[in-house]
Amino acid sequence: MSEFDQEYFPHKESQELLRSYKTIWALNHATSLLSWDQETYMPEDGVFERSIALSEIATLIQRLITDKSFLEKIEALEKIEDPTIYERALIRVLRRSLKYYLKVPPEIIAEFSKTASEANVVWRNARKENNFEKFKPYLDKLVSLNIKIADYLGYEKNPYDALLDLYEEGLTADEFKRIVDKLVPGLKKILDKILSDGYFSRPCPLENMSYDVNVMRKVNEKILEIFGYDRRRLRLDVSAHPFTTNMGIRDVRITTRYEGIDFRRTMFSVIHEFGHALYELQIDERLSFTPLASGVSMGIHESQSRFWENIIGRSREFIYAIYDLLADNLDLRGKYDVEEIYRYFNIVRPGLIRVDADEVTYNFHIVLRFELENMMINQEIKTEDLPELWNDYMEKLLGIRPKTYSEGVLQDIHWSSGSIGYFPSYSLGTLIAAHIRDKMSKEIDLADNVRNLRFEPVKKWLREKIHMYGSIYPPRELLKRSLDIEVDPTVFLRYLEEKFLLK
Repeated sequence: MSEFDQEYFPHKESQELLRSYKTIWALNHATSLLSWDQETYMPEDGVFERSIALSEIATLIQRLITDKSFLEKIEALEKIEDPTIYERALIRVLRRSLKYYLKVPPEIIAEFSKTASEANVVWRNARKENNFEKFKPYLDKLVSLNIKIADYLGYEKNPYDALLDLYEEGLTADEFKRIVDKLVPGLKKILDKILSDGYFSRPCPLENMSYDVNVMRKVNEKILEIFGYDRRRLRLDVSAHPFTTNMGIRDVRITTRYEGIDFRRTMFSVIHEFGHALYELQIDERLSFTPLASGVSMGIHESQSRFWENIIGRSREFIYAIYDLLADNLDLRGKYDVEEIYRYFNIVRPGLIRVDADEVTYNFHIVLRFELENMMINQEIKTEDLPELWNDYMEKLLGIRPKTYSEGVLQDIHWSSGSIGYFPSYSLGTLIAAHIRDKMSKEIDLADNVRNLRFEPVKKWLREKIHMYGSIYPPRELLKRSLDIEVDPTVFLRYLEEKFLLK
């Protein structure tokens, strides 16, 4: 009996290749688990040994994937005359990995992994202490390493393109800039009208209401149960910055954070991360242990999290449906009616923190990061310029200015992990989520399902259109095949107008 699915991988060449890949899969599995533990339960001083362990594993993966015998197996598969779509995908995905591992020297990969592990812990403390200088040396090093990696990978026009491609296959800075140039003016018009009207922008006392962390844990767990939370395959923990990581199709971990005030923050973090987790959990299990058993890009991934967080979580139907849960547990009954909760969840107002931003202002935060990253990688600015430039861009885009590093340049985890090029995925995902809403609503009664907390039809639709394919198709091809779309800001802008201006 074959170890891997015979229908998907019928040729002995793909079977042999996958058998060799399984060791690489196991090392990636271990890396995910070690990284998750570092963010959740590892004692702080453990970073010294953990960073070395992760660095050694990273270089070992490189040695295995670039080994002559492994390369020969890929070449053998490339020579067969009638590969299945899964075998063709296997070649594409491995060739993308090989581009990185063959071009980037082992010492750079080792140094990057070690520095990112160390920087992550330093960033956490620097953020708490509002101390940019503490984090700056690590950011200097990670930016420098990213510049080197971009040079090793190669690019046609812009070194930042090489990094963007690591997260979103084929994306370039020019292409994202064209999207932004269409998106930002439309957002500004909508924002101005919302602020002028005042309904969604006026303050709500719930923004400053304290909550019992233990009570909120129960609320978050109950919301996950409503969505169909399978405790055998998914768990929820706490970290400094909410995230999702997967060890495989049957083991996905999500986190949130509890700040003790403004309960929507932790609630929407959980819903957002559930969207990521569901993508990984609904991949076709016949792809297990292969490089195809993961989401195809961060843009597609973020479309799932943003869909659940905003399209479902902030919808009037969902909020009306869970009002009793919130009112009974958080002592809201008689103090706030359901429409007030709906408005609280959908307050639109320029704010300093990206993860707490509303649907209208969120993309301005991404534009800021995109512009700064592009300039950093093109060596037009230095890391010491970042705090002031950050504040200037925030004032230009949203009319507000951070007073501390923690609410400005130190707020995100991404740069401490070396993830430069990731942020544009959030905007792509946000736009794709609006497309998904449009398409899904034409095929199933989305509003009625959400109103009645029936999420199996929603999850089934997402599985059949997106999730089950894992990395079989490149992101653009997946969107064209399953949704017949190309990313267009117009659909998202129309959704915002319908929700906030035609209430």
